[in-house]
Amino acid sequence: MANVLIKNLTKRFGTVVAADKVNLEVKDKEFVVLLGPSGCGKTTVLRCIAGLESPEEGEIYIGDRLVNELEPKERDIAMVFQTYALYPHMTVYQNLSFPLENANLPKLQIKEEVEKTAKLLQIESLLDRRPKQLSGGQRQRVALGRAMVRKPQVFLMDEPLSNLDAKLRVYMRAELKKLQKELGVTTIYVTHDQVEAMTMGDRVAILNHGALQQFGKASDIYFHPVNVFVAGFIGTPPTNFFYCKLIKEEKYVFDAGPFKYPVPESMREKAETWPTSLVLGVRPQDVIVHPKVEDTSDRRKEEAEAAKEGVTLPDEETGKRSRQPLIKAVLEIDEPLGDRQVLDLKMGDYLVKALVLPDFKAEIGDELIVEFPGDKISVFDKKSGQALL
Repeated sequence: MANVLIKNLTKRFGTVVAADKVNLEVKDKEFVVLLGPSGCGKTTVLRCIAGLESPEEGEIYIGDRLVNELEPKERDIAMVFQTYALYPHMTVYQNLSFPLENANLPKLQIKEEVEKTAKLLQIESLLDRRPKQLSGGQRQRVALGRAMVRKPQVFLMDEPLSNLDAKLRVYMRAELKKLQKELGVTTIYVTHDQVEAMTMGDRVAILNHGALQQFGKASDIYFHPVNVFVAGFIGTPPTNFFYCKLIKEEKYVFDAGPFKYPVPESMREKAETWPTSLVLGVRPQDVIVHPKVEDTSDRRKEEAEAAKEGVTLPDEETGKRSRQPLIKAVLEIDEPLGDRQVLDLKMGDYLVKALVLPDFKAEIGDELIVEFPGDKISVFDKKSGQALL
């Protein structure tokens, strides 16, 4: 097996820069996912690795070999496409044996390799069928088998699960990840589905406009996005963003218009170096929503009324004011999802999404009270979009 190293890869189509100085290293036996919206350059990068596109600049190494000038068949890679690309006139057995026959292997060896691969993929009973007689999941397994039987150094997969129904996609994600670990083949996988990327990849590379935005473990990307694009792209529903000014009253405060949010104590030292125009990010699952005023305790009613005036009450024990302001919002839409609800809350000019438990009770038009935990917010430079924490 082998690692894959990409250095300053650049590919243009006319005036469009599909890959912009991409640097990426995929370790031996690693499963790396290229993730991003349509047109971000992920498939272009994959096709350059495969030799199906020629980059204007940069170097591509598979193992210790520079492969820029090598034909696809000389790179010792196998590619699985979205459409599977099976030969319709051939049986499953013939589809699997075809690459081995091209390599002039003995018939007995071909038979052994095909049967071993078919058993691993649990398609032994399908060897005499043709592609039109197979389901989508079965075709996908045959396409994988045709790639596997060659025993390449690297698997390249371009959205191989996108044609499957939702239930089968979930099942095949787990199967494909398990299979990759059993085979130990270095794998680069392209998808626009963030759930697929986060659940399958050892590491995830996020691209946008041809440029690599962030590369790392899914948990690191989710909890520590490097910029506004990554924070908004990863997570469902997406992160709520508030454009605000950093002002200094008694202490530093984020002024977002509909509300003012005191800079948490842990951030105050860093705030000294921040620009004045910022973006505040809060994920929907971190938004705390309190019921309408008449359904709360006396203390919460007082706090809710104070929130309407843009202030917070002193803490009952310490006498100090809360560091987390209570913000009023109006419920516009309620989206029940079974195990949770998505609330769309109108907060000034902002539409804020919040995740709550299914037993949360509120009616459309109710005035609710919202707060953001200080340790859950993200802060970005509005001009550059880069994270400041």
